[in-house]
Amino acid sequence: MLHEERIKLMTRMESYAQNGGNKNMQIGSYFRGDYISIQVIKSVVSVTIAYGIGFVLYVLYHLETFLEDIYKIDLLAFAKNVLLYYGVIVVAYGIISYLVYSYSYSKAKKSLKKYYDHLKKLNSLYRDQA
Repeated sequence: MLHEERIKLMTRMESYAQNGGNKNMQIGSYFRGDYISIQVIKSVVSVTIAYGIGFVLYVLYHLETFLEDIYKIDLLAFAKNVLLYYGVIVVAYGIISYLVYSYSYSKAKKSLKKYYDHLKKLNSLYRDQA
């Protein structure tokens, strides 16, 4: 015998699973600190690669100037500036990543709580029928 309430609940749960629920389940399998740490490390590695590519492109674009002024440039001051800009960018990007992934984690956990509440309700509906 089919119960209309159970069918509606299962349909809602399946719709959730198909529309982003699986991603939330993957996020929910991590502890908060672990998930955020992994994502921030990925972001820092990505911004490091992007900064390196950008720096190489900048040097190649201004190669003629660099080669003409190679003996006039204070290389130590130039390296300090490059590392200072790199540090500022990495810290800013790390903070932004932390905030974004913290929000993403809390949103996924709230969504999963509703999903698990639906599971409990479905389980109770099956028990009531038996």
